[in-house]
Amino acid sequence: MRLKQGFQIFALSVLSTIFTAIPTLAAQRISTFYGIIELSISIASLETYAQSGFIDNELAVYTQRLNPEDLVTLRQLLNQRIDFNSVALSQFLYSSMGESALEYVGELIQTDAHQNGFYAIRSTLILAAADPDGLTLLNVLKQFPSDTIRVNFTTAQQTIAAFTQLFEQIEQIDAWIEQQSLIAETASSITPSLDLHTSGSWRWRVETLTLYDAQRDRELMIDLYRPQFNQPAPVLILSPGLAASRTNFAYLAQHLASHGFAVAILDHPGSDRQQLQNLQDGAVSEVVQPSELIDRPLDISAVLDELERLNQVNEAEPFNLQQVGILGHSFGGYTALAVAGATVNLTQLRSTCESDTIDVTLANPSLLLQCAAVDLPTETIPALHDERLRAVFVFNPIGSSLFGADGLSQIEIPVMMVGGSQDAIAPALVEQICPFTWLTTPERYLALIQGGTHVYIAQREATALPILDSPDPLLARRYLKILSLAFAQTHVANRPEYQPYLTAAYGQAISQAPMRLRLVHSLAIAELPETIDFTCPGASPEPF
Repeated sequence: MRLKQGFQIFALSVLSTIFTAIPTLAAQRISTFYGIIELSISIASLETYAQSGFIDNELAVYTQRLNPEDLVTLRQLLNQRIDFNSVALSQFLYSSMGESALEYVGELIQTDAHQNGFYAIRSTLILAAADPDGLTLLNVLKQFPSDTIRVNFTTAQQTIAAFTQLFEQIEQIDAWIEQQSLIAETASSITPSLDLHTSGSWRWRVETLTLYDAQRDRELMIDLYRPQFNQPAPVLILSPGLAASRTNFAYLAQHLASHGFAVAILDHPGSDRQQLQNLQDGAVSEVVQPSELIDRPLDISAVLDELERLNQVNEAEPFNLQQVGILGHSFGGYTALAVAGATVNLTQLRSTCESDTIDVTLANPSLLLQCAAVDLPTETIPALHDERLRAVFVFNPIGSSLFGADGLSQIEIPVMMVGGSQDAIAPALVEQICPFTWLTTPERYLALIQGGTHVYIAQREATALPILDSPDPLLARRYLKILSLAFAQTHVANRPEYQPYLTAAYGQAISQAPMRLRLVHSLAIAELPETIDFTCPGASPEPF
């Protein structure tokens, strides 16, 4: 069932973005060739079904083997609307990242003359986003600029095969991790008693700091959450993801501050929410500059420098800078891992990004961001590791190709990785599970949220793309609060009494439907059952 749901998620997201990627005038048919046999269907037939549910004789040829549930999904695909600001979408599609995506999709969706649909796709997406009917599959199919939409059968077949394999592997390894966690749970006899989800006993206040780094001509905005006591507070720094804001994880900072941690959340100029606004306004031409992969980790060090300065001028509310940890989400996960000691492997990254495999595009969208680093000259990458950090907690991190096995094996401090089995942006299998197996630090943890996605926003803040929305964001947030607190207390504040909260048994104890939680300390892909045909990309060190 989960595999079927996963494939439906793929269909609703990828098809509604790929097949909506088709230009505006007046297409009459969709066509593809299977060998010498041409398969085609009129858009009018699809429109009739989308609007009324009636299946005419032409469509019946293709739907006769579909069950009622599949037919409902097909109709949803045709009518699913995706709301995008047309100006912002235009700016994205003219950026390097957008053009990389269009180039691949253009091989799948071609013009009547069998030419790459790059330019046609771009114009249609922009115009359709501005149309009152919006970006629906049916709406954009009707506006294709030639009589026939050509689907490259070979590319389509490869795409479907890659996604089918991906979802099968995720489901199989998800079940295997569940089995491993249950084995570990059986071996544990400790039953923790504290409720780590509830707020702590400390009152806190938040203040906003402006930090100017003159050496890099870079201004950082920081929200600093300070617990109200006079003893030195252990410190946590939180790095948000691409196009995110320091307010996104205020709930997490407040929770940790109530338990006695000073928490600093910063905006990274050049890859924060303001950068997205600048892109929409035409003030910048790129989603992110390659230099952000260097500047982000250096931002963390700049914040720590500022906290050291504040310690000298305000002795009444000191920070314990011997106890410092970092948290990061998505691109912020890359940031956290880099500053924690992972090294960028440009040779491996260039090999990945210059290949023409499916993994570079649709199967792992985070590679569009990771591949931005290929333009960095090797000699310009400074040392990013900050030895003041004692532990790193990352959720939905990216970096499998940026770091590789060699890069991640350089981390020597405790690490916790959190992933979601239905993450369509940074797929758990390649961005968290494989990277976890590459870690060599003895204190490492992998938490997998079954059914979890890439985002943790509340339902009232639902995204434009249903694929990104969590089935239960409050439960996902609950897990984040508990796991980050247990990890920080154990490995940052040096409180070993919290170690039982990092066990598989505790993970099982707090696990709830509809998103079950699995927690393991070690994982070896080499130990996968023979029935699971999967190998992590690149050679990885043997786990302890």
